[in-house]
Amino acid sequence: MDYIAAMIEKHIDIPTADGAMNTFVAYPDEGGPFPVVLFHMDAPGKREELHDMARRIAAVGYYVVLPNLYYRRTRDFVLRERTPEAMAPMFEHMASLSNAMVVSDTRAMLDFVDAQPEVNAARVGAVGYCMSGPFVMAVAAALPQRIQAIASIHGANLVTDRDDSPHLMAADIKCEAYFACAETDKWASKELVDTLEKALKEGGTNYRIEWYPGAEHGFVFPKRAGIYHQPSAERHWVRLFDLFERNLRG
Repeated sequence: MDYIAAMIEKHIDIPTADGAMNTFVAYPDEGGPFPVVLFHMDAPGKREELHDMARRIAAVGYYVVLPNLYYRRTRDFVLRERTPEAMAPMFEHMASLSNAMVVSDTRAMLDFVDAQPEVNAARVGAVGYCMSGPFVMAVAAALPQRIQAIASIHGANLVTDRDDSPHLMAADIKCEAYFACAETDKWASKELVDTLEKALKEGGTNYRIEWYPGAEHGFVFPKRAGIYHQPSAERHWVRLFDLFERNLRG
């Protein structure tokens, strides 16, 4: 797919049931209306690194919406260093979210894109990194009439002992689902992913689970020193673009 050089970027607030969700939006400056990609962030927060990733998706012809999912608590949290002291508030923010809250936020995102003239709102996909892998599963299960494809990239806690565990939603996920799993990931062990796959098979989900040899949790992020794994990161982009091309075009 050809890259589009010129793009429009906006920093906006999307009204939700719980307040104003500060959001980054990027899309090409011409050629619309564009299919939508909802970009659900990882735990370290909405930051320029994610803005760059959103731009990469937008550059191949999508309207990308990247919200700050922590907006109920803070508008500007970004993890600056990976020390126990710095990570403590991140885990607090992360623990404050639930599948139901993110589904509600996603409904607000859809209300927003439905009103944008640059958008083809009949074509919507979602990608979730790290903590948001479960969230995109919950979104697809709750909104099957709106979501055409989801991708969970080194998703964390895809199987839990809670009643709202993502793997329990498998039968309600009607769209194509892709799961990129790092070979080394304490948040998604082989045993947990096997449990997820069993649920996906039993639920009749259209899915693909792909293991990334030599990769660790967080392998896609260029600024994650010692973790970023370029071959795996580039493979994830190929898979993501192919997924969206199949399901959001035409």
